[in-house]
Amino acid sequence: MGIITDNLDLWGEALWGTVILFLAGGALALVLGVIVGAMRVSPIPVARTVGALYVNTVRNTPLTLIFFFFAFGAPLLVDFRVNFLILGILALGLYTATYVAETLRSGINTVPVGQAEAARALGLTFGQVMTLVVLPQAGRSVIPPMMSVLIALLKNTTVAAGFSVLNLGSIRANLSERGENAFGVILWVMLVFVVLVLLLAAVQRYLENKWRVAR
Repeated sequence: MGIITDNLDLWGEALWGTVILFLAGGALALVLGVIVGAMRVSPIPVARTVGALYVNTVRNTPLTLIFFFFAFGAPLLVDFRVNFLILGILALGLYTATYVAETLRSGINTVPVGQAEAARALGLTFGQVMTLVVLPQAGRSVIPPMMSVLIALLKNTTVAAGFSVLNLGSIRANLSERGENAFGVILWVMLVFVVLVLLLAAVQRYLENKWRVAR
C-alpha cells in the first residue's frame, strides 16, 4: 500500500489525467461518431463517400501514428502552441469516433426499413427521420458494443503517456524516479483499470435494464 499512500499526489494527478482523456475523448467520439454514422447511411452519395473515407482511413491507421500526427504534425499546421492534453483528447476522440460510427451504423441497420419509409411518407426530412425514428431505436440495440468501444477508449488513454501527457500509463516511469518498485506500480495500475472497467460494466447493465428493447 505504500506505493499508493506515499505518492497520493502523483496517483491523483495520473488518475485525473486518465479520466479527462476518457471523458473528453469519449464525448468528442460520440458526437462525431453519430454524425459520421448518419453520413454512412445517408441517401446523399457525397456524404456516404466522405463518411466511408474517414472511417476507412482513420480506423486502419494505428493509434500511435494518430498521436504522432497531433504531437508533431499539428503544431506545424497551426500558428500557436496547443497543450499536449488537448492534442491527446483530439487524437483519441477522432480515432474512437470511427468505431462509434460503425457500431451505430450496425444498430441503424437493425431498424426495419419500413419505419424510415413510413416516416419519409409523412413528410419528414432525413434529419428528422434519423433523430426521431431511427437513432432512438438504434441506440438501444448498440449499448453493449458501444460500451466495448468506450472500454477500449479507456485503455487506449495509456498511449498518451508516450506523448508527455500524465495519466495512469505514465505513472510507472514517474514513480520509478522516486525509487518505487516498477512491478508493484504496474500491478496497482492494472487494479485501477480493472475497477474502472467494472464501473463501466455496471453502467452498461444499468442502461440495458433501463432501455431494454421489448421482444
